[in-house]
Amino acid sequence: MRWRRNALTAALAPALSVLPAGRANGVAHGVGTTAVTDDRLSGAGGTAPAPDRPEPPTAGRNGERGADAGPARSDRTADRGAPRERLRAWAELLRVSALFSVPGDALAGAAAVGRRPGRGTVLAMGASLCLYEAGMALNDWADRDEDAVDRPHRPVPSGRISPAAALGAAGALTAAGLALAARAGRPALTVATGLAATVWAYDLHLKHTKAGPAAMAAARSLDLLLGATATATATPKATAPVTGPGTPGGGGRPDNVAGAAAPARPHGGPAACLPALPAALALGAHTYGVTAVSRHEAQGGSTGTPLAVLATTTAIAAAVLRESRGQVPDRPGATSAGTTANAKANADTQANADVKAYAVAFARRLDTGPLGKVTDPVRLLVVALTGAYLRTAGPPLLHAALNPSPPLTQRAVGGGIRAMIPLQAALAARAGAPVTALAVMGLVPLARSLSRKVSPT
Repeated sequence: MRWRRNALTAALAPALSVLPAGRANGVAHGVGTTAVTDDRLSGAGGTAPAPDRPEPPTAGRNGERGADAGPARSDRTADRGAPRERLRAWAELLRVSALFSVPGDALAGAAAVGRRPGRGTVLAMGASLCLYEAGMALNDWADRDEDAVDRPHRPVPSGRISPAAALGAAGALTAAGLALAARAGRPALTVATGLAATVWAYDLHLKHTKAGPAAMAAARSLDLLLGATATATATPKATAPVTGPGTPGGGGRPDNVAGAAAPARPHGGPAACLPALPAALALGAHTYGVTAVSRHEAQGGSTGTPLAVLATTTAIAAAVLRESRGQVPDRPGATSAGTTANAKANADTQANADVKAYAVAFARRLDTGPLGKVTDPVRLLVVALTGAYLRTAGPPLLHAALNPSPPLTQRAVGGGIRAMIPLQAALAARAGAPVTALAVMGLVPLARSLSRKVSPT
């Protein structure tokens, strides 16, 4: 038997001599393909490195080991991805998907004063976008400590954007917004200054007080009034105002939610935005509700707030659809001085004409109902846009009321932000600007597609 063992050893000696030192028994050293999976002596159970089991080599991109693994990521790929990551961080900080809810403020304001969008409207939209983004950057700078606990993924607490950069962006955007408003005229600059002050006061202090929702509502209302003022004061005098059914000076449908008659020609000062005040109040009421819900988006737990905001949303929709009570349709309106003198001379004839006008208007109201003339295409557009507003804002609020969890509450806030676009369009259509209303609604697909990539909240 001994000679057989010696012969076997002599036969295997050449093969063992070609193996490197320490690799003769790959299994024992834990580096072979059949490495030990249960090392009871070391107590590692095959999961922790034992004294006689060296660390495995670092794996590469495709799972290679050792010298063939290569670097985990090439420097060229890292350099290529860095600008993209920075761009995405700024997009999240500024919430670019919510930007599409801003231009409609200026367009609805222009429609409320009975003017076609012009140079002043464009300047107002630029100023609004800058001030809106300034508020977003300032918001994350002011909430950086709170976000470090509740939203650590946000750009500032995650370290992707420094607090100094966020604050600097807020200041630069505010200055740019005021500069654009100044180009539209002194009245527009006055409104924009009040808007900027409201934004900074909200982010730095008022947000965490009971006055927070009211401050945000005031900011959104001022944004619409900025568009109205800039359009009315910056439009050249040679440009003819929009006249026709439903526009100021054109008779027919009232020009805003409350039905206040707007002058056919704009004033030269801040009073130019007064006809847009009812529409601004409607938009501010919606903003108040969205802000009230957003105060619970991090922790959730509020059922009454979404229900109250849902009731407010329904009331706003009813106000948009309601016919004007201030002036009965087809009733003779304001008259010139000569016509007034003639009317005094024929008081009896004028009284009879008024009675007939009221009778005709009352009969028409009975025939058409609270929505007005159902055959009027502009009126149908108002109804459709108001329905889109309810459809966008209503269901998420109802879901948040039934289940006030943070995800559903955040979804209700996002729905409220997106619902501003159809509300702005409905206000523009009610003011007699259907083309402007359709242009505003064209922003909905853009906002929806971008919100899938960047959250608006």
